Amino acid sequence: MISKEKTMTAIEIMYEMFPEAHGELVSKNAFELLIAVILSAQATDVSVNKVTPALFEA
Repeated sequence: MISKEKTMTAIEIMYEMFPEAHGELVSKNAFELLIAVILSAQATDVSVNKVTPALFEA
């Protein structure tokens, strides 16, 4: 298993290489992001972003 130190180094390098990078999925919290990621495995991010607001309205 990769060490936490090596993981953090890799993340820092990616931030330096891609400072403007961002995800396409829209979420308000970690739970919504988790569900959106699971859904995006079977659908496009665009279609997931269309359905998640209705899915999470309380």
